[in-house]
Amino acid sequence: MLAAPFAPPRSVVVRKGYWTRLLPLLAVLAGVTRVPSFVRPLWNPDEGYLAVQARMLARGGQLYETVVDRKPPLVPWLYEGVFAVFGSGSLTPVRVLAVLTQLVTAVLLASLARRRWGDRAGRTAGALYLLVSVGLNPEDAQAATFEVFMLPCTAAAMWCADRRRWGAAGTAVACAFLTKQTGGAVLLPVVYLLNRHGGARAGLLRLAAGAALPVLGAALVTDPAGFAFWTVTGSGAYVSFTGSELHVMVRALTNSAILATACAGLLPPVVRALRIARTGAVDLWLWLAASAVAVTLGFHFFGHYFLQLTPPVALLATAALQILPRERASSAVLTSCCACALFLTWGLLAPRPELAHAQRLALALDRRTEPDDRVLVWGIHPETYWLADRTPATRYLTAGLLTNFSGGRDGPQVGEKYAVEGTWPVFREELADTPPALVVDDSRGKPYGPDRVPGLRRLLAAQYEQVGEVDGAVLYARVPPE
Repeated sequence: MLAAPFAPPRSVVVRKGYWTRLLPLLAVLAGVTRVPSFVRPLWNPDEGYLAVQARMLARGGQLYETVVDRKPPLVPWLYEGVFAVFGSGSLTPVRVLAVLTQLVTAVLLASLARRRWGDRAGRTAGALYLLVSVGLNPEDAQAATFEVFMLPCTAAAMWCADRRRWGAAGTAVACAFLTKQTGGAVLLPVVYLLNRHGGARAGLLRLAAGAALPVLGAALVTDPAGFAFWTVTGSGAYVSFTGSELHVMVRALTNSAILATACAGLLPPVVRALRIARTGAVDLWLWLAASAVAVTLGFHFFGHYFLQLTPPVALLATAALQILPRERASSAVLTSCCACALFLTWGLLAPRPELAHAQRLALALDRRTEPDDRVLVWGIHPETYWLADRTPATRYLTAGLLTNFSGGRDGPQVGEKYAVEGTWPVFREELADTPPALVVDDSRGKPYGPDRVPGLRRLLAAQYEQVGEVDGAVLYARVPPE
């Protein structure tokens, strides 16, 4: 009778020099899988948003007050710190940091697998994770954004819990949450491990303190009320499923299919092992289930959300391969290598028309405004501000915060009444205090255009005149007061 496929062996042979041989290999693999991230100045609007936020923070902005987003503070602070050292003109230093982050995640997963199933399993887990980590649309997998920096925190939480270091596990959970809210889902398998190991009351207290204190500290360092509003309570319309059901379902199925293609070498071993035995590794299944719930939360299913599934999938595949013939592991790695090569080719060759549009728009802003001018880009591509090196006229860097379009809504749930609560009075006050020298309507037929937003339409009619057009984006210059 076969042993449970995911149960730790009773004894594991530990060989000297293991990490000195494995670390360089994983480092090379991490670098190769992230090569496409360096071929473009930007991959998606999230990178642009973070870059603009970092510049605003460097110029004295206050997070959750004059610099706002629905995300926790760690990644904006990370960008700000990198820009302070290397300058804000390029994201290359952030991309290098993303490579190191992926390497740390792979090492933690390798350590977890090695502790449970031996040396070969450690090598397999680290390699499989890096190979499937790029298995999404390149703008999701190659961007240096929230999920990439969240994953080592979730892996560290599991690593610490596996070793019964409950205070450190709680801190890692907090860091995951402070990187992106859904990172806190890893708390579920961590609590399971605490219970399985017979964690005493002291262990639970250490876990709770480790998780709570960093979050409380972040709230106090920023603005407690603003922190709570922007990261937890202020996104009711954003997480609604109503208004774009078909659009959202198509996105969910598409990104699931893309990730399944990347995991073509991992899924068969797991399915085959489950047919033989269904026991063991409950914590890993809980990790996968909690991550799946996190992907679903908010009903948007953007591709980068699916990155949260890759660490537990890599570990579960590694576990399954322990009871299958050795050639199964070679086949899984080879298939994953082929899939990885396919996604890397996609990343290197696929055109990015929205980036080209943002670059042309930024060039127009540069020609029509002075460096000290404030401008308003009414759209969902905040990278235009960064590419043009112009200061936003408002703290709301996308029209989505003022209309709810940033959640991918394609019709009924878009408009002023669906904006983040309290944003329009602040927005009007900002534009009245410092009117932008140039307004760019980059809606291009989307449901948040001026014809659907009376507040913006009145502003343009009263103070601005059309002066140009770039790829369908309309430029409005301010009319000097008489």
